[in-house]
Amino acid sequence: MNQNEQTPVFDRDLIQRFDVSGPRYTSYPTADRFHEGFGRSDYARHLGLRAQGGLKKPLSLYFHIPFCDTVCFYCACNKIVTKDRSRAERYLRYLDKEMGLVAGQLAGSHDVSQMHWGGGTPTFLSDSEIRELFRSIRRHFNLTPGGEYSIEVDPRRVSAETVALLGAEGFNRMSVGVQDFDPIVQKAVNRIQSVEETAAVIAAARANGFRSVSIDLIYGLPFQSVERVSQTLDRVLEIAPDRLALYNYAHLPTRFMPQRRINAGDLPSADQKLEILGMAISKLTDAGYVFIGMDHFARPDDEMAVAQRNGRLYRNFQGYSTHSDCDLLGFGVSSIGKVGPAYAQSAKTLEAYYEMLDRDELPVVRGYEMMFDDQLRYAVIQSLMCHFSLDYAAFEQAWGITFSEYFADEIEALRAHERDGLCIVGKKGVEVTTPGRMLARVLAMAFDAHLRGDREVVRYSKVI
Repeated sequence: MNQNEQTPVFDRDLIQRFDVSGPRYTSYPTADRFHEGFGRSDYARHLGLRAQGGLKKPLSLYFHIPFCDTVCFYCACNKIVTKDRSRAERYLRYLDKEMGLVAGQLAGSHDVSQMHWGGGTPTFLSDSEIRELFRSIRRHFNLTPGGEYSIEVDPRRVSAETVALLGAEGFNRMSVGVQDFDPIVQKAVNRIQSVEETAAVIAAARANGFRSVSIDLIYGLPFQSVERVSQTLDRVLEIAPDRLALYNYAHLPTRFMPQRRINAGDLPSADQKLEILGMAISKLTDAGYVFIGMDHFARPDDEMAVAQRNGRLYRNFQGYSTHSDCDLLGFGVSSIGKVGPAYAQSAKTLEAYYEMLDRDELPVVRGYEMMFDDQLRYAVIQSLMCHFSLDYAAFEQAWGITFSEYFADEIEALRAHERDGLCIVGKKGVEVTTPGRMLARVLAMAFDAHLRGDREVVRYSKVI
């Protein structure tokens, strides 16, 4: 068995010992470190540097479609709840303008090997608007054959005909929101969704060329219990998705207004959540799914599991990815991109986003330019989160450092975690133990220089 396909060990005592908050490391530094000192001119400079350098690195595109016609109470995404479908038409015009501004800064063929539409609810768009957005994308970029093109889908808002359209336009991966099939839980979070409509959308995806379908679940929602979540998982396993994500619900009502409509007294206790998680891991692995990391599982033949076996797995703002060598261009309100060593985030409100584009300005309001130390730590954290190991020699050769000297303090911190059973620290590198894989975020935190001067981590979700 490949070391990255070992069955995860759910060590309850170990997990309880590390009941802490920490970043999810979809980026490093994390997005809360972005600042307004980095703006549109800085982003334009890095786009220009890419063009001047004649880089052949492919592009990854992210489109944020913020609209939802109902609100799910657990949701922490940047969204706009509206029944007014006409708002999407105007938004698409501005997306096209933003693409034009960004593409104008680039040189070359603008080849794209990865694309993701997220939200909000991307399928808030009508069929004609989906076609229009694809026309805009193809005017400015070249979607290469064999790329990874994914979309988040709400089964309550999409027909089999729309799924066929998505496949015909080029999507080949789909992420389907479920969260929980139990009707009592669904009512508590304002998301009523049947097994039948979910299965119908996934069947339509498979009939229309989608190579991978993922289902998103959440544990820790109101009224959930081991028995109820187990029943949901039984229904999910009957559908047999290629991938699953099992997210921990973080109840932060002071930050996310919709969560104020969830009664904290209805939430499962910390002990109950651990019981649910332990049951879910056992059920999924017994069904043949491979633990990828964090909260992700995949079938052994899925491209994500293959990428991890081959050392090509990567982590970005969409979670785990099979395409590691891309510059990410984010489009739309609040979207985040990464070009070379620079992160850039767009305006978080439609008003500000529209105003900047009306002035023919890139709608960037904050970002971060990584220095050498940031880039090195980024690579180390990627290795821990994706491959559960660190090879000192590989980093020394790639970065021109002596790992044991450069990271002397971090290695000492890992030795403390070694005594706890999270990892094994050797002369040539570090291996995350099988029980420690559930807590990879804890090990990554040891290399996060930005946390040293800011130990206030309550704004982050719990690591489990």
